[in-house]
Amino acid sequence: MPTYMDPQQILKRYWGFDTFRPLQKEIVESAIAGRDTLGLMPTGGGKSIAFQVPGLWYGGLTIVVTPLVSLMKDQVDNLRRRRIKAVYFHSAMTSREIRMAWDRLTNDGCNFLYIAPERLNNLRFLEEMRHLPIKLLVVDEAHCISQWGYDFRPSYLGLRKLRRVAPHAPVLALTATATPSVAEDICRELEFKSQSAVIRDSFARDNISYIVRPTDLKINECLHILNRTQGSAIIYVRSRKRSRQIAESLLSEGISSIWYHAGLPFEVKEERQNSWKSGNIRVMVATNAFGMGIDKPDVRVVIHYDHPPSLEEYYQEAGRAGRDGIPSYAVLLRGRRDKAILRRHVTEAFPSRDFIAKIYERVCIFLGLEIGGGYGLLREFDFQKFCTVFKLDDTRCEAALRILTRAGLIEYIEEKETRSRLMILVDRDELYHAATDRNAEKILTAALRDYPGLFAEYVFIFESKLASDAMLSEPEVCETLISLSRQGVVSYIPRTRTPYIYFPTAREETEHIIIPKSVYETRQKVMASRTEAMIDYSYSSSSCRVSRMLSYFGETNACDCGKCDVCRDLKRKVPDTKLISVRVEEYLQLHPQGFSLAMFSLTFGTVTPEAFRHLQHLLDNGIVRVDETGYYTPTYTDK
Repeated sequence: MPTYMDPQQILKRYWGFDTFRPLQKEIVESAIAGRDTLGLMPTGGGKSIAFQVPGLWYGGLTIVVTPLVSLMKDQVDNLRRRRIKAVYFHSAMTSREIRMAWDRLTNDGCNFLYIAPERLNNLRFLEEMRHLPIKLLVVDEAHCISQWGYDFRPSYLGLRKLRRVAPHAPVLALTATATPSVAEDICRELEFKSQSAVIRDSFARDNISYIVRPTDLKINECLHILNRTQGSAIIYVRSRKRSRQIAESLLSEGISSIWYHAGLPFEVKEERQNSWKSGNIRVMVATNAFGMGIDKPDVRVVIHYDHPPSLEEYYQEAGRAGRDGIPSYAVLLRGRRDKAILRRHVTEAFPSRDFIAKIYERVCIFLGLEIGGGYGLLREFDFQKFCTVFKLDDTRCEAALRILTRAGLIEYIEEKETRSRLMILVDRDELYHAATDRNAEKILTAALRDYPGLFAEYVFIFESKLASDAMLSEPEVCETLISLSRQGVVSYIPRTRTPYIYFPTAREETEHIIIPKSVYETRQKVMASRTEAMIDYSYSSSSCRVSRMLSYFGETNACDCGKCDVCRDLKRKVPDTKLISVRVEEYLQLHPQGFSLAMFSLTFGTVTPEAFRHLQHLLDNGIVRVDETGYYTPTYTDK
């Protein structure tokens, strides 16, 4: 049964807000009316509240499917801080963690369950879901289910199975960006019922000025922009190495900056993110690994050093500027080689079918799978070692693994860092007696002080912090925790950075591998189309950049923004008619004996058409006359 509170009361009680943001209210009302709903919310629009409020209103359990495993813990922690019960499941959890999560889910009456889409391939999991009081299904990053979307993930297709498990629960799908074809595909793939709703607002961000700057000296242009703007900034690049190089170049010029990419240790990423969010660091130079879940309102400028592969990604990343509504800038730096680089990415993303088949065969050999074996198998996969053993190019190999994933032959779960976790398995009295050496005593004392809740559940920890607090080295901390874990005093799970490969089917003969047209040729066309849209946005100056971007997202009646570089150039080219009229009348006074149109045009140059219009106005009003030879003469005499 729904809760006794209305949505407004829920919002006030748990989040302290008096009113919903734009679009949140419409989405919440549609969801609690029981309609399948697709909400297209611009970046920073407050998606989480849009599904958490109706989830609480319904009571029972809300299932949230999200690919953002790294954000699950943050969302669950945020809910728990508000005394809302929530748990999550993802592939990096241990069997002990999964058992504890199930106990909470079945015994504590949880409100929210967050799951990764890969979980939907587990038939046992789906069967157990049937016994839970599911009231609402939420699909975050819903564009991932669309074959036409920029980030299609085959694992999302399992959502159809989840609908079968809870046929009476409405579906609330949310995404920040979707073209009309993607929105239509989402509704079809999620089997929306006839009374469904698609709720969207304009993708326009009126406070952001979108600028494209042609330059081959991009670092100089970054310095130029940062020296002429104030406030926090993000510079997006497509290379881990370049992120560091640019940050160091900015530092050498006295601009506080730091770099960020997926390859950094988790605690380093968190420290840098917090330094930037607090304002201690002005500029974050980052790959696209940075930004999801970052809601810093006062970012004044977002610079794209490299082109993103699609307008969807550009819109999301640029949209991290100006979330406080204050004027901000999104600047895309365009070099002469960028167009060719974008098109080359399309070619690299689709290696030959023969190459893809060979990669499949070599993956099976590498993991020791025989023909007909491997069904349901999940194995760690050392990608770098694999490429080294078979002398493969990283880029082409990774592209082949993604295509094999879309074809359903394997599921390549890319490298994800999982933070270290710790839980104390004994009670306080036993713990006191278990700390038999000085290092163990110091580490456990520091852990209990820094991380509350260790007796009840797994808690994410930083060995570096424990080492600092206990005045030991990180290796000493790790060795001691491993020793305590072996004794059964604690359960310690060190962090890992391991990709996985899952086999949804048994190994096929290489010659029998089928890569469907929908996975190869169709996706290739989709990617090429998105690339050309990105190129058109960047390289064409024939019309307003914002209106072209909005048209791409289906807003065909968008007006010119008046603030992008194209609109500003057009304004500069539009002459000041009042000034021109003054100049024409001054010209008449200087030429009382008359003049030819050739002389007149030579004087006024590029604004001759405007000047001639004023001259015609003077002619129509009898202030100027023209004779049969085409000579113009003022009808008055300057006294």
